[in-house]
Amino acid sequence: MAILNILHFPDPRLRNKAQVVKSFDEDLRKLATDMLETMYQAPGIGLASTQVNDPRRIVVIDVSESHDDPLCLVNPEILEKHGEHKMEEGCLSVPGVYEPVVRATDIKVRAQNLEGETIEFEADDLLAVCIQHELDHLDGKLFIDNLSNLKRQRIRKKLEKEERQTQQEPVGQVL
Repeated sequence: MAILNILHFPDPRLRNKAQVVKSFDEDLRKLATDMLETMYQAPGIGLASTQVNDPRRIVVIDVSESHDDPLCLVNPEILEKHGEHKMEEGCLSVPGVYEPVVRATDIKVRAQNLEGETIEFEADDLLAVCIQHELDHLDGKLFIDNLSNLKRQRIRKKLEKEERQTQQEPVGQVL
């Protein structure tokens, strides 16, 4: 198991579209395990492969309070959407930013598990929001794309400034 590097906005690699998974092998299972470990350590409730610069179409999610109910979706797609509500979202790739986003309240999802078997299920509330958020990542879209251009530019400038400050801070003194 390994902690993966999470890309941060405005990294252009976050705009890459994920590719359909065709090989359900040990490498895919390792990626899923590493993504879960990375997500839990961050901490977050969802992580898409594109956020860790992997081109495969896979997301991991765990919205349980005890962090013991992981969900791994390979080649996921939303079949149906119903209702609408606004919920504040954040993102591991856009650290420290939380904004309200309108999403469907109920969705029907089709995906494959790590063995390649097709699964279908319905999701609502936080799980539905999380799935929609992560699937956006697989299509190269970030939650801040739902905001106004002005808000998005402010977020970009804030994160770029924080990144510059982090790079300028002394790491420590070697004795």
